[in-house]
Amino acid sequence: QVQLVESGGGLVQPGGSLRLSCAASGFTFSNYYMNWYRQAPGKERELVANIAPIGITNYADSVKGRFTISRDNAKNRVYLQMNSLKPEDTAVYYCHFRDAWGQGTQVTVSS
Repeated sequence: QVQLVESGGGLVQPGGSLRLSCAASGFTFSNYYMNWYRQAPGKERELVANIAPIGITNYADSVKGRFTISRDNAKNRVYLQMNSLKPEDTAVYYCHFRDAWGQGTQVTVSS
């Protein structure tokens, strides 16, 4: 079955960086779009970025220029490099494919 496992979250100061990773299994990873979502306390889950099988990317306006999504089809992994982090980036970040979700990884940006 489809399995998505995120890692890489943590506590970081404003202006800092984190790299999230999602390990995917149970489907032909290289054929599909992959998505990163996030959900902050009291807010709806929102799309942060996605990446097409051939690498075309799309970002939410709030993260453009700061976040970079990438994928390694040989390793069945998708990444989210997050730079210049802000307190408003604090959320649980989820890897997503079709109707499958990972367990999420907490990102907290605070001094």
